[in-house]
Amino acid sequence: MTMEAHRQGLFWDVQDGRIPPPAAAVTLGWELIAVDPERGTIEVAFQAGEQFLNPAGVVQGGFLAAMLDDTLGPALVATLPAGQFAPTLDLHVQFLRPARPGRLVGRGRVVQRGNEVCFLAGELVDPNGKTVAVATATARIKNIS
Repeated sequence: MTMEAHRQGLFWDVQDGRIPPPAAAVTLGWELIAVDPERGTIEVAFQAGEQFLNPAGVVQGGFLAAMLDDTLGPALVATLPAGQFAPTLDLHVQFLRPARPGRLVGRGRVVQRGNEVCFLAGELVDPNGKTVAVATATARIKNIS
């Protein structure tokens, strides 16, 4: 994991324990595996619990979408200086196969970064390395007021 000692910003404040993690990330069981802000890439893990299951016994798609949003967004937010954030403007998810309860790994990347608008992409894989869902997103860099 590439993490310089003096990084600032919301992502790094959470990672260094200066502020608590977002409640949504806690609910999803978010865990940082690796981040490379210079390349705009991230790898995270989630713990899909039984409470995420739909009536068919697989992880409900909304939770998978939330996991992908919480993969792609941090790939960009880890690159931002203190005082900036990048809310998601849109998120497009394609569900490829059912996801079972347990550990799912998200891999996200910044595809193109502009001054304000950024394009992101990523995937969510199961413990067997099979892709369960993919996503693209658009985010807008904003100053925190």
